[in-house]
Parts: sequence; C-alpha cells; structure tokens
Amino acid sequence: MKQTTDIAVVGAGHAGVEAALAAARLGLRTVLFTLNLDALANLPCNPSIGGTGKGHLVFEIDALGGEIGRAADAVTLQSRTLNLGKGSAVHSKRIQADRMRYRQIMKQTVEKTENLRLVQAEVVALLTEETDEGRRVSGIRTSLGEEWQAKRVIIATGTYLDSAIFVGDITYPAGPDGSLSAPALSKSLEEAGITLMRFKTGTPARVAGRSIDFSLLEEQKGEERIIPFSVYTDKEALNSIEQISCHIVYTNENTHQIVRDNLRRSAMYSGNISGTGPRYCPSFEDKIVRFADKERHQLFIEPCGADTDEMYIQGFSTSMPLEVQLEMLHSLKGFERAEIMRYAYAIEYDCADPLQLYPTLEFKQVSGLYGAGQFNGTSGYEEAAAQGLIAGINAALSLLGKEPLILSRDSSYIGTLIDDLVTKGTKEPYRMMTSRSEYRLLLRQDNADLRLTALGYRVGLISQERYAAFLQKKAAIEAEMARMEKAVIPPSQEVNALLSSLGSVPLQTGIHLADILRRPEITYEALAPVDETRPPLPEEVSRTAEIEIKYAGYLKRQLKEAERQRKLEDYRLPEGICYADIRGLRKEAAQKLDAIKPKSLGQASRISGVNPADISVLLIYLGK
Repeated sequence: MKQTTDIAVVGAGHAGVEAALAAARLGLRTVLFTLNLDALANLPCNPSIGGTGKGHLVFEIDALGGEIGRAADAVTLQSRTLNLGKGSAVHSKRIQADRMRYRQIMKQTVEKTENLRLVQAEVVALLTEETDEGRRVSGIRTSLGEEWQAKRVIIATGTYLDSAIFVGDITYPAGPDGSLSAPALSKSLEEAGITLMRFKTGTPARVAGRSIDFSLLEEQKGEERIIPFSVYTDKEALNSIEQISCHIVYTNENTHQIVRDNLRRSAMYSGNISGTGPRYCPSFEDKIVRFADKERHQLFIEPCGADTDEMYIQGFSTSMPLEVQLEMLHSLKGFERAEIMRYAYAIEYDCADPLQLYPTLEFKQVSGLYGAGQFNGTSGYEEAAAQGLIAGINAALSLLGKEPLILSRDSSYIGTLIDDLVTKGTKEPYRMMTSRSEYRLLLRQDNADLRLTALGYRVGLISQERYAAFLQKKAAIEAEMARMEKAVIPPSQEVNALLSSLGSVPLQTGIHLADILRRPEITYEALAPVDETRPPLPEEVSRTAEIEIKYAGYLKRQLKEAERQRKLEDYRLPEGICYADIRGLRKEAAQKLDAIKPKSLGQASRISGVNPADISVLLIYLGK
C-alpha cells in the first residue's frame, strides 16, 4: 500500500512531536510515526522539565510557537527556579512533571491538530532517489510493507534506534521504559550514506513511595511564586496548585563500598557496553570511580505523578544486577525497606554524527532529510524539543519556498545548541548548559520572548493576537526603563532611611532612579515606597526592566561583541569551494572546512582545527 504526504516524521518523542506540530501548523500535510501511540511524548527518564540551561530552551521554544512549555505548565507538580543565589543570566526554571498527564496532553494536542496524522508503525527503511543534484529523500517504508511518499523526512528516533538494554550481565533488544527497539532503520540510513555513532545513557530505579520513610529525609518544597514557561498559561491558576514536595537523601560509605565490591558486575565496567555515555549525567558507579574522594552524594526523590506511588531516584542511575541495585538502595537512610517498582538499566542506541548536518538540520548527503533530538547526538527532552521545532519549521519552509530559520548564537540557546552540533560535533551525548554560551547575559529566561517572538510570528507559528500582546509588553518595558532613567529622586529622610536599611549609601544630592537601581544591594521592589511615579506593571514587565537597567553596562559590552561576530557571519561562503586549492590555507583547515562545509566565515571560525590565520586567508580569498 502506498500513500503520500508532504512531511514524514519518524519518532514521536519530544523532538518528533514538536517537528510534526510545527510542520502541520504551517499548513503542510504531515504524518507522525511512532512505535506505540501510548508512549507519545513519553518522559522515560526523569519526570521533570527544565533545569540549568534547559529551562532557557523551554522558554525559547514557547517564544517561537512550540508546545513543550504549555504542556509542562499544565502538568506541574512542583516548580523551582535554580541558581537564585547567582546572577540573572543563569536563573533556570525546573518543574516536576506528571508524566502520565504530560503524555495525554501531548497526544490530545497532536490528535486535534489539522494537517497532522498519527500512525503507529515501525519505520524500517528510508527511501531515496538519485537526481542530477545528488541523492534526495523520497519517503519511508514501514515493517508492514506500507510505503509513504514524502517530500521531506525528519528522523527523530530518540534512543530507540537499534537500542539494547543492559542490566548486569543481561542484555536484550528493547527501547526505554520497556518499549520495543527499532533495529532495522539503522542499516537503511547507513546505505543512504549517513554515518552513525553508538551512544549510551541510563536511568535509575523507580521506588514505591509507601516503602520510603520520608520522615528521615530532607524535604524540598516548591517556590512560592511560580513563573510559567508559556505565555498562554494562566498565572493565577498555576499558582493555585498544591505543590508536591521532593526530598533529598545522601549516599554513605556503605553505599559506595557495595558499588566498589560489585564494580565488575556493572554492565558499564564489564565491557558489555561499547557506547559513549553522558559526561554530565554519569551512572552512580561512574561517580564512585571518578570522585573516589567524595564521602557522600546527593540524591533527589521525585514524584512521577499525582496519581502514582512511583518515586524517581535522581542521581542513582546504574546498570548493576538486580540484587546489587536492591542492596545499594537499602543502604540509604529511610530506604531500609524500600521496594523497587522498576529496575534501573543502561541503554545503548544508534545516532547520527551531527557534523553531517547543515544549520537547518538538513543532512548534507541526502536532500530533504532532517535530523532532530537524540538522533543528532544530544541528551534531554528540552534539547530534543528545540531541535524538533527547528527541523519541522525548516522542512516546512523549504517546501513553501521560503528562507530557512537559522538562529544565531547571540539570539538564543537554541542557536548555540545547533551551532555547537553542526560546527563542533560531539563525541558524547550533548547536554545544554548556560556555560556553553558566550552571550549568557543576553540570553536570559525573562527575555526569551523579546528575542524570538518576532521570528516566530514571521515564520507563522505566532498568532496575530499573541504578537500584539508581545508588542504591548515590549513597549511597557521600554517605557518603564525610560521613566527610571529620567526620573530623579531627591535626598530625604525617608529615602535615606530606606537606603540605610538596605545597606546602601544615603543620598547627598538628587539621583536618577536607574542609578540607584544599579547598586547591587538595591532591587526594583525595594524602591517602591519612595518611587512615587511608578505605574502598576505586570511582574514580567518590571522584572525584565530591572535586569536591563541593572546590567546595562555589561549588556552593551556583550552586544558589541555579538555585533563584531555578526560581521563574520555576514561573509557567506559560496557552495562548491575547493578549499584545497586556496593558497596559504593549512591542510588541516582545508580538510575540516571541506568536511563541515560552513555557511559563513563566522561558522568557519568556530570549527576545531581552523585558526585565526586560516580565517585571514579566507578573507583575502573572498575579497578576490
């Protein structure tokens, strides 16, 4: 049986769902394939969304018109903003999510979206054809023999591609969370010229909450005021929820000795696993080996949902045999009688080398083929959703005959993520962190909409109504900043008493409100009693205005650096350059440039093995 569609999306995890929704909302006939309809948008590992760097991605996805933020708000069990003791640039929202409700909401969203069809089937082959311009995608084939002709195909297979589960010395083919593996597609992709890598990740055990003595654990409550991920979310309704506490427990010397005594029984250390694991989310046995001097490790006990007793033990990922897992668990305070509901495991899977991708996330070898999510070598729901959104947008825009959406490093963490992947590649599952950006102060959570909503509107994923509300907010921020820069507050007994109470120097003469606010110890809220001309403003307006004023000098510096780098981005590198023929260009640089095929001089400058002297040679070449 043969059918036709504009865009076929293979895999319905966080990348696949965002890709399919974006393409369908832009008017393209889209089919989303999944191994199991009931596992769509599953959270197979930690029941949380956001975190350091990752929360920024969720805000950015929402600003562009994506879905993960709105769904996350709807299933929030607890919300916390991390790094509040540090600067605004690294403040990162993280929520505990009800994983069952999250799947249900995302499935309903997909089912109700026009132009989008959902199909349960294993895709076993990528169909391609040779043209005068090279190899081009033509569709996919399922394990039941059904063929779909498609003008664009997006691969978002997550950790399912030829995946295998490891528990001690037991290995078997399966996907995460007890699902099926997808073993056949790897061979078809390699036949199409796609280079694959083998990566590994893992997950901890799920424990019955009733078997834990929570009175012996440290309670971790949610924040008092919740800021939603999505502008669509009703803030008051979100803040009316009864948050569920998480808890903290610490490992001990007994726990560590159990691991050391059984290290060779771990699949990670027995030699059974060949894939590369994530550096920033290591297994517990890895922690014991790499940080042998640490007396204890912090573990977080997180609820998996409001209607389940399952507890996720974050930080306790392992591939130890079952009896060792139980012994490790029982060594923890409050877990002496703990019951495991789902055992921990490691999983190995195939993924693509992201150096084969253009910044649009289209493969260089096969026209019309896109990659997204963990298939591109990343880890995490948020990284996957971000790539899925961009791949879906660009696949649709290419069919609509429009310019692609390529986000720069200074515009977003999404731009940083994709640039890192396609320019530097990765040898391990890539995780987004705020430290990966050189423009952290520009790329804050609070200004994600200011940076990206106009782009989402231009693409077609932001409605006219939402765009008008965005413009109103932007104008309010600018007006408040201008007012504070202009308004002068004279010295008075009341003003100086307030400043003294805040540990700040009293005034001797009149001073602009903005200059007082720039003092490190002063906040916008603290100035309210003496700010007589202050208008009533929404929290999100005053928060961004405060940050923009307080860090104005640093922001100008970063903007200047971004502008300098942007000039290099404006130097476009023509396709078909023979770098080996450019006189003065080092051989290593020529080889790297030929392999990666950068689109601009700016991208070329970030390639490992290309130095400033090589960029100078390219500048001279372009000048000629």
